[in-house]
Amino acid sequence: MDYLNFCKSYFSATSIPVNLLDNVNILYSSVRTVTNIPQYNDYYVPDDLPNFPCFSHYDPSIEYGIVRVQDTSIHIVIGPVFETEITPEILNAYLRENKIPFSERDKIQDFLCSIPRMNQLQLAKHLIFLHQAINNETCELSHFFPDYTPSADDMATNTRSNIGDEAKEYFNTYSNELRLYEIIKMGNEEELESYLNQIPLSILAKPMATSALRQAKNMFISTITNIVMIGAIPGGVSTEVAFELMGQYVQECEKLQSIHEIETLRYNMLVKFCQLSGKSHIPLGVSSDVFNSMNFIRSHTNEPITVTDVADNIERSTSYVTNCFRKELGISPGAYISRCKLEEAKSLLMYTNMSLTEISNYLCYSSQSYFQNAFKKKFQLTPLQYRKKMQRIN
Repeated sequence: MDYLNFCKSYFSATSIPVNLLDNVNILYSSVRTVTNIPQYNDYYVPDDLPNFPCFSHYDPSIEYGIVRVQDTSIHIVIGPVFETEITPEILNAYLRENKIPFSERDKIQDFLCSIPRMNQLQLAKHLIFLHQAINNETCELSHFFPDYTPSADDMATNTRSNIGDEAKEYFNTYSNELRLYEIIKMGNEEELESYLNQIPLSILAKPMATSALRQAKNMFISTITNIVMIGAIPGGVSTEVAFELMGQYVQECEKLQSIHEIETLRYNMLVKFCQLSGKSHIPLGVSSDVFNSMNFIRSHTNEPITVTDVADNIERSTSYVTNCFRKELGISPGAYISRCKLEEAKSLLMYTNMSLTEISNYLCYSSQSYFQNAFKKKFQLTPLQYRKKMQRIN
């Protein structure tokens, strides 16, 4: 098969970006082709990939899917795809992931905004199609999502029958529902998986329709409404993002004609909100203003931000932000900005081949010499000494 032209045709037909890789070498990149900018950090494909397609992401807001061409070193990576509109935070996360300079921000934003919105269930279906087309093998949704629910036939049969009071109490007690909302609120993915293994989600709990399919859709809408209002938003997910996601999930649910796919979508929804809450979870001893400021700084290390920018982001005064940082973290906001930039520099020195000039420009230092002096003062090594040291260790 001509994989290069296949990827180009797929991108042309779907507007979903594609990377074609041979080991670590990029043979084709939709992003690079359309925007005509250098790729500063080629997409990383893990060594231990399974033979069937899989998801991949660094940031939970930015999803990729990988299909391995069997018996070759070639991988097709589709993405990035996004479930919500492109916010400044998502844009900055993408720029950081790919080590793209801030000067290219507008080009990238225009391209990312042109990508169709897509949730994990839709992404899985694309991967299943690509795997079938490329490797001539079928792949089920169960490869992507654990099966925590009965089969569709069992569910349809049980919906028409009487469910014992004991089973209803087990699956749907008030305390179990509250526990689920608290898990989402805390952003604990491991506990969510444990919960779903112990107490499977049941569409049979509260009969709200005569049709099994309508029942499943009604239960999905009921669940996501409670998850958003009681779990995700109190867990730190922004109201705007939470309601946008809820609307998109409900629209996708209404399109589905399979109970099993609705349950799969519900599992995907729970994991997504749990991930977003975990990303937004405020540690003990840190106020929401300081936590939000810390997140803003960490997500803007590739921009020339100041304390004024941090204060404007949370709509507070610079003196208020400075006092809060000193009281809660023991350092000034300026010192925290410097620390985050230097920690990012360490990562770039370890995991990329970017030159000192590229790193200095990317992190918006006024000059390379200033960057080198700041790095040595902080870590007692020059940037090149640090890179050589880490290369010997690895």
